[in-house]
Amino acid sequence: MATAAVTAAARGAGARAVTALRDGCRTAARGRSRTGPTRPLCTAPGTAPDMKRYLWERYREAKRSTEELVPSIMNNLLNPDAIFSNNEMSLSDIEIYGFDYDYTLVFYSKHLHTLIFNAARDLLINEHRYPVEIRKYEYDPNFAIRGLHYDVQRAVLMKIDAFHYIQLGTVYRGLSVVPDEEVIEMYEGSHVPLEQMSDFYGKSSGNTMKQFMDIFSLPEMTLLSCVNEYFLKNNIDYEPVHLYKDVKDSIRDVHTKGIMYRAIEADIEKYICYSEQTRAVLAKLADHGKKMFLITNSPSSFVDKGMRYIVGKDWRDLFDVVIVQAEKPNFFNDKRRFLTITVIPGRKGKTRNHVQRLRIPFRKVNEKGVLLWDKIYKLQKGQIYKQGNLYEFLKLTGWRGSKVLYFGDHIYSDLADLTLKHGWRTGAIIPELRSELKIMNTEQYIQTVAWLQTLTGLLEQMQVHRDAESQLILQEWKKERKDMREMTKRFFNAQFGSLFRTDQNPTYFLRRLSRFADIYMASLSCLLNYDVSHTFYPRRTPLQHELPAWSDRPPAARLPLLQEAQAK
Repeated sequence: MATAAVTAAARGAGARAVTALRDGCRTAARGRSRTGPTRPLCTAPGTAPDMKRYLWERYREAKRSTEELVPSIMNNLLNPDAIFSNNEMSLSDIEIYGFDYDYTLVFYSKHLHTLIFNAARDLLINEHRYPVEIRKYEYDPNFAIRGLHYDVQRAVLMKIDAFHYIQLGTVYRGLSVVPDEEVIEMYEGSHVPLEQMSDFYGKSSGNTMKQFMDIFSLPEMTLLSCVNEYFLKNNIDYEPVHLYKDVKDSIRDVHTKGIMYRAIEADIEKYICYSEQTRAVLAKLADHGKKMFLITNSPSSFVDKGMRYIVGKDWRDLFDVVIVQAEKPNFFNDKRRFLTITVIPGRKGKTRNHVQRLRIPFRKVNEKGVLLWDKIYKLQKGQIYKQGNLYEFLKLTGWRGSKVLYFGDHIYSDLADLTLKHGWRTGAIIPELRSELKIMNTEQYIQTVAWLQTLTGLLEQMQVHRDAESQLILQEWKKERKDMREMTKRFFNAQFGSLFRTDQNPTYFLRRLSRFADIYMASLSCLLNYDVSHTFYPRRTPLQHELPAWSDRPPAARLPLLQEAQAK
């Protein structure tokens, strides 16, 4: 990511500041008596005026060094259309490509989230008897980001990092931020214990948190916050658990009752972002003899109309297998579609009833969406199937292991089981990546982050000075650092910041992305920038105990640069 490049460059500025610091320490040491008391390795002239001048000189030197580096960083911007690798993977090993549908093959316009929000809000009013006054709230696309956690019991939305620490300043009750002091009192610090986190798939049991990983969950988070806001502003006593469940059920019903599907089908040009690149990607893979399949939770008629719009009437000819209403993640982890029967004791020594579970096999779906009764011996090209599960899929296709690459936007439902249990390679589609990279490529962002990293290094080095005057200066620097962190957050989202990073740590979302996705990109169209035999190599970023000098490769060799892409 671009932040890594800026951080690496900032290390250079920090190194220059440290060199200046050491030179200053050596100068101070020349006049020190060898028989005098021992002082810290890094020291400076002992009087307060000298100390003050010394620290500010180091500050100005570090700032100059950072400013000199910015132009060189601006010449090495990251390409928003690049593919990024968590794990080494060669496309030459991939024989079969699989895809999710929503936000993978097809992208939706901004109107869809407004539709979902409004429909779910109306269901709350009409079916769950919520106050009609909540209808005044409208969907705000700039409020929430994906990957946030929601404390069901306390009715607060927040961002959590990879180490289960809450990012202070990102905790919201309703539409208002919760003061840091209240958050620390509420959680007895800022750490969330493992048993209070969401389950493996981000779900909540009612006593734990819920993580919103789906792009479709953005309207849900906003609706939860709006209804919470209404109750709080009007001093209405309510049960947060009931509110969470009612909003969750209303959002679910927008899908399961067909409200969303019917609206999109009725005005497909309004809701679906047409792009010739989806067909171009599929055609490229087909031309190179790759097999392709589609596994989606969406219904057949909805998928058919969308694919006809973005790919063409012959879209089925491109896919070897199409499976609809798969009910992922259950489809992948085999926790569904069993037929339970009771076996009555027979004459062969069985004296007690016992329950037997039989897997329900795939069923073919005709053009009208009717399930057929034909026995399925093979998944045929040009047909659409429903029911079944991944184990039946593997048995009928033989598509196993690392020769399969599956793309999806949901880290848990689409990717987790496939990589952990079945050894498939996985690709995450992260639409937010493109816009975040464009922000990271701006000069203002680069200047801010580079100086933030350098100032952090300066604080680390200068903290050995414990006299009162030095501590006042360090406190001033810490305040500047805190203000810059807030500024960095606001580059992306005023409330919650970047999808991928808290103040200094990766987010919990990025932690899961790094574990469950071999590669990730903004859209499938990024594949058009690479040969079908391309090997993706993850960057060797230095560990905390490694030296950047030998663990980092030269930037030109390790970063997918924007300038290189533009020159092609």
